[in-house]
This record gives sequence, structure tokens and C-alpha cells, in this order.
Amino acid sequence: MNKTSVIAAAFIAALTSCGKKTEEISPIKKDVTELVFASGFLEADNTYDLKAEVDGYLTKMAFHEGDDIVSGTVLATVDNSENLFNDESSRALYTIAEANTKMNAPALLQAESALQLSDEKKEIDSIQFSRYKVLYEKNAVSKTEYENYLLQFATSKANNRSARENYRLLKQQADQQLINSITAKKIYSSQSSRNSIKAVVGGRIYKKLKEPGDFVRKGDVIATIGDPKFIYAKVNIDEGNIERIKIGQDAIVKLNISKTKTYKGRVSEISPSFDESSQSFICKIVLSAPIDFTIIKTQLQANIIVSENKNALLIPRKYIDFGGYVHVKGKKEKVKLETKFVSNEWVQVLSGITENTVLITDNIAENKTVTSEAGAQISSN
Repeated sequence: MNKTSVIAAAFIAALTSCGKKTEEISPIKKDVTELVFASGFLEADNTYDLKAEVDGYLTKMAFHEGDDIVSGTVLATVDNSENLFNDESSRALYTIAEANTKMNAPALLQAESALQLSDEKKEIDSIQFSRYKVLYEKNAVSKTEYENYLLQFATSKANNRSARENYRLLKQQADQQLINSITAKKIYSSQSSRNSIKAVVGGRIYKKLKEPGDFVRKGDVIATIGDPKFIYAKVNIDEGNIERIKIGQDAIVKLNISKTKTYKGRVSEISPSFDESSQSFICKIVLSAPIDFTIIKTQLQANIIVSENKNALLIPRKYIDFGGYVHVKGKKEKVKLETKFVSNEWVQVLSGITENTVLITDNIAENKTVTSEAGAQISSN
């Protein structure tokens, strides 16, 4: 992303002789404000996409672009019969499962009756066994008769345990089925409710992307919603300048629709990840005062103030070559400079020359300038 920044300044050069291509000049000192240029657009805070959660045809859309809505408002309806059928089926199965857990449920009544009969049979066989045991000990009955009643009592006890376990298992299965039915009912009820597309957060409808009758799939965007009470500048910073951007830095914002009006702002947020779509870093600039033009996605330009230098030593860009060297009058060898910023017109010098140094440049008409990613403004003293 090429960005051209301009240094606005008045500079008077002294020509050694008219008509010649050689010029001499001395550095000047000015107050310099260093800027980073960024382009972007207006965005509403908490902007999000309202999406369909199921597949189907849009049968109802209860909103228009520009409408202000509150959280939970049903904005659209999707015709998805499968979800409705599943919801109805789950409710019916829940009713059956709930009935099967009650004491008068047919299966439980049958198992309880069998258990009662088993209890009675066990009690009778216990009494008979006890009687024959006493008789056997008195040699009043044979061993075979005694063992028959012993076996009969043992069988009754086993059958009673089995009947009791059967009743317990039936009750447990009925309870488990009820739990499963409750879960299924909640799931299908939730899925059925997704046929109604609701506003997640209140705000303003900034963009409507679908119309009634459109077929949508899960994840399709229906509308874009944002908070109209807070509009900010969302700007792109190239990777060559992102390390110079800090939260709290002042910025000057100008909308592309106006050539003269500017707005003051401040960097409030720097995205923690690189944006692949724009191949840049995203920054949020909060405007200092409410903006009088609130149409989001309006293109804009911003200059972020990254530093301010008093009495900076400056020379024209054409007096320094690509290696950072300059011609100093009276010296055969070029002098290496330490510089801070290089724009398309000016260079700030940190060391290598002074304000009294006289610089020389040859072949000015053939000297090419370099466009910088950063810019500066020079204040008149």
C-alpha cells in the first residue's frame, strides 16, 4: 500500500549562479511533527453480522435499513420444517416417557404385581419350610419331603430377588428414558427457536443483505448491526509503520467526502493480529467529539502524530543520496549522515553536519526523489 506524505514548509535556497545545475544550501531548523498516514473508513462500535442459524427460505423480515432495534427482537423467520417436526416429536416422546415413570405406569404396575406375588409366595414357602424342618428334626417326615420344601423355599427366594431386581431395572430405565427425553426436547426446542433470527445485541440496522423468499444457509449474513451512538475511524497501518503506532497517540482525521473539514481523534486500540484481507494492521481511532456525518463505511484519511521535534535540523531530500551521504562544500569526500526520517521532500538530520554547513548538489534535474511511508509537518518559527 503506497502512501505519500507531504512536508509543508517554506524553504529558500541560495543559487551559486543562474543557469547552472549546481546549488548550494545550508540546513535549516524548524519544529517538526512526524506523521504516519493511514486510510480507512467510519465504523460503528460493536458492529456484528446477523446470521442465519438454519437452512431454509426467509418467510418474514421485520426490519429495514436504518431501523433501531433492541436485543432479542425477532428480525427474520426461516422456514425449516425439519426443526419443527423434531420439536413436536420430542415433546410427544417426553410426554410418554414422563408417564412411564409414574407409579400407575402399566409396565411398573405389572412388575409391582409380580413382586407382590413373589413376596407372598416366598412368605408361604418360608412358613412351610420351617414346619417341615421341625418335623424332620423330630423324624416325623422323611428327608426327601424336607429337602423338597427346602428347595421350594430357596427357589421362592431367588424368584423374589429376580422380581425385585426386575422392578428396579424397569423403574431405572423409565427414569433414564425421561432424562433422555428431557434433553432431546431441550435440544430440538432450541433448534426450532433458531428458525427465528433474533438480534444478539441492540443497535441500528446498517445493511440489509437478504429479502423475503431468499434461500439461506446456516451462517449466511442477513444484516449488519452496530451501535449508532459511537462512531469511530477504523484505519489500516502498513507493516513498515505499525511499530511506531502507540495507544493514546493523537490523530487528525479527514473524510473523503470533505476536502477541508478535519476531526481530532486518538488511537484507542491496535488489533493484536495481522489482517489478511487488507494485508495491514487494523487500528481504532476514537474521535474526540461526536461526528456530524455518521454513515458508516465512509472512506477517510488519517494522520497519526508519532513524534514532535523542536528545532529539528532539516535538509532537502535531493541533497542526500541513497546511501545517506551528502556533498559538503570544501570537502572532497562525501559525509555520512545519521537521519531520523526521510520523506519525499525533506530529511531530518541527527548528526554529521551542523546548521552552518554548506551542502552542494549536482544534476538537480536528474536527481530522483523517494516516496516515504511517513510524513512530517514543519511549523514556522
